[in-house]
Amino acid sequence: MGTSSNYALRLPLSLKKAAEDVAREDGSTLNQFIVTAVAEKLASLKTAEYFSERAVRADVAAFDRFMSRSGGEPPHPEDRWDGPKTGS
Repeated sequence: MGTSSNYALRLPLSLKKAAEDVAREDGSTLNQFIVTAVAEKLASLKTAEYFSERAVRADVAAFDRFMSRSGGEPPHPEDRWDGPKTGS
């Protein structure tokens, strides 16, 4: 994991208790839960930022030309997906 540092975190008691409960149900510590939550939030923010930056560079006219082109092949039977299979 690399180097780590300490940070005094002030949480309302109700939020701390809820986080402890979820961590316990998950079989982890409160610290592990908070580290994972921060990592997930950062990943979410970075993903949104990435797609926002990509959207600015989008060429909508080129996309429309590509999507309306003729030709190509229909999907092969092995490429077809009819949804999840349910066991019987």
